[in-house]
Amino acid sequence: MTTPMHDGRQASTGRRRQRVQDAIATAVRDGTPLTASAIARAAGVDRTFLYRYRDLLQDVHLAGTQAVGRPQGSEPVVTSESLKADLANANARAARLASRVKHLEDHLSRQLGERAWRESGLAAAPDIAELQTTIEHLKQRNAELTQNLEERQAELDAARAANRDLTRALNQRG
Repeated sequence: MTTPMHDGRQASTGRRRQRVQDAIATAVRDGTPLTASAIARAAGVDRTFLYRYRDLLQDVHLAGTQAVGRPQGSEPVVTSESLKADLANANARAARLASRVKHLEDHLSRQLGERAWRESGLAAAPDIAELQTTIEHLKQRNAELTQNLEERQAELDAARAANRDLTRALNQRG
């Protein structure tokens, strides 16, 4: 059994539901925000009306995920899916940048460490082969000079011996 009051409520609910549907269509067409608050405000209903009728709330969310159409020359419609994709891209880029920063910090640390090691004098000289060649050359030169010194010493000893012999011979004559 229906009463005029019941029929009036049903008619009012039907009109409000239609206003919500119209507000969703207008928001999609105009590219305005597709949130429960914005749609409720545009339809002239309370937000609780949308939450009471879950099918209307689902229509709002579904319209928010689909960029059905937009007027020419307007900005693209921002949907929750596009925002999620942007967030995922931003997170991936942040991870790549963090990895790159870590790589560069490690490289810089190695370079500074090697430089400090070299400047401290604790590291081996970079031209070890050249130094070893120089050492071998100096050893050969030292051996040659030692041999020359020994020859000169022998000549000096011989000259001293001859000088002693001559001095002795002169002293014996006189």
